[in-house]
Amino acid sequence: MPVSRRGLLAGTAVAGAALAIPGTASAAPVAASIGRRIGPDDARYQDLVTRGQNRRFVGRPDYVRVIQSPADAVAAVQDAVRGGKRIAVRGGGHCFEDFVDSSDVEVVLDMAANTKISWDPQYRAFSIGSGAILENVYKELFFGWGVTVPGGGCLGVGVGGHFAGGGYGPLSRKYGSVVDHLYGVEIVVVDARGRARAVVATRDNEHRDLWWAHTGGGGGNFGVVVRYLMRSAGSNGRTPEESLPKAPAGLLSSVLVYDWSKTTQTDFHRLVRNWFDFFEQHNTPDSPYATLYAPFILTHYRASQFLLSTQLDSSVPNAAKLLADFTAAIGAGVQVRPQEIPGAGPFLHLTMDRSIGETASPTRSKYKAGYLKKGYTDAQIDAMYRGLNDTSYNGPASSILLVPYGGKVNTVPSNATAAAQRDVVAKMVLAAAWEEPKQDDTHVGWARKVYADIYRDTGGAPMPNATNAGSYINYPDVDLADPAYNKSGVPWHDLYYLGNYPRLQQVKAKWDPRNVFQHKLSIQPPG
Repeated sequence: MPVSRRGLLAGTAVAGAALAIPGTASAAPVAASIGRRIGPDDARYQDLVTRGQNRRFVGRPDYVRVIQSPADAVAAVQDAVRGGKRIAVRGGGHCFEDFVDSSDVEVVLDMAANTKISWDPQYRAFSIGSGAILENVYKELFFGWGVTVPGGGCLGVGVGGHFAGGGYGPLSRKYGSVVDHLYGVEIVVVDARGRARAVVATRDNEHRDLWWAHTGGGGGNFGVVVRYLMRSAGSNGRTPEESLPKAPAGLLSSVLVYDWSKTTQTDFHRLVRNWFDFFEQHNTPDSPYATLYAPFILTHYRASQFLLSTQLDSSVPNAAKLLADFTAAIGAGVQVRPQEIPGAGPFLHLTMDRSIGETASPTRSKYKAGYLKKGYTDAQIDAMYRGLNDTSYNGPASSILLVPYGGKVNTVPSNATAAAQRDVVAKMVLAAAWEEPKQDDTHVGWARKVYADIYRDTGGAPMPNATNAGSYINYPDVDLADPAYNKSGVPWHDLYYLGNYPRLQQVKAKWDPRNVFQHKLSIQPPG
């Protein structure tokens, strides 16, 4: 029984972004190397406007600017503000909604060339350009210093939005969210007079509020991030090697491949319940399973198979037995037996192999998500089964992904960062994917129907309660702002930010008083 590459891609693509004096705004804008406006008549224009990875949305801005430095960004923002243009910023291009590729966006600032990764001795932190993608971040940090960040498993994702929204990945249960390692941001903001300037905000300078807003507040809200400064909380940055988590030397892994034709509803229910039970029971940062990452990729039955992918730090005592015991726990009481494909290898090699690279042919998609404090109820698991076995729907690339979370993440107070969900065990991501524009209504309709069924007892949304903890801003879903789909009575911003939203609004009012940076789920000024 061969592993379905399509099924693997459908799930893991989401399983799984000039120095200034610290604490001050940069001086008046200096001469920038900014290139000319790239308009529709330029050979580069079409490539730049189609970099987004969701083909449902392709914008038609008046022009694009390619940003390579803070000075570039200041000049580009100033020019757009002076002209009264609506601005959007593109990093890796993985936004799930049309926050960049929208008909009302007139200027796109593209960060793809702003990719430098280095050690900054002034701030005693790693400096990462906001156009860098995770693949390059992992390689340069690991080969250069033996360190890493607990980022995502989709290699083409840009750090620009990923970091600001509270990114996570295979090492988050051991090392926390990416934002727990964010020391600062250099960001171009616009003041009340319409003046653009670059500011460096860190967790220990007078602009700490702006730093805090980027620890989970999401991209596109406050300004144009040109670089991130990465240094773990608690580290003094004495040396680069001590400033971020050490990467594992090697990983053990496996892929469990289940045949839908042999899986009964009872088996499916027991498998999912076993997965939830296991991570509820092993959700502390000192657990021997803290480095276990095991996304359950539950593809639609038309894909023929669904998958459970695992990886574990091979240096953990009794690692092989731990992984075998996990596999046994997942299969307890289940009749169907999977094909098991074991693996092992060096950290970076296996990470690259198990991650998803960029695709030159992205599809159309719709994503919906939720945080879980504990496993779904029996009724919710049954709703998942119904959606994945809907015979009226032909969606072999669509899936429901369950991702283990928590661990070290849960040791941080909810208000210490803008990423408020600090008492969770897992994330759920429902993804519909297809290629033909004429099928949009069918696939979006399926996603909405299944999501509403899963959350039917809470108004069609993951209303915060004993089981749910809202949703994740890096998986934005404009339906949550639409009362036709979110009938929970909980506003979209409380689903994403819980009690942190009023504070984010205050930061918005201070740093973006003209509301220059906005989209359909952007932070709104108070009042």
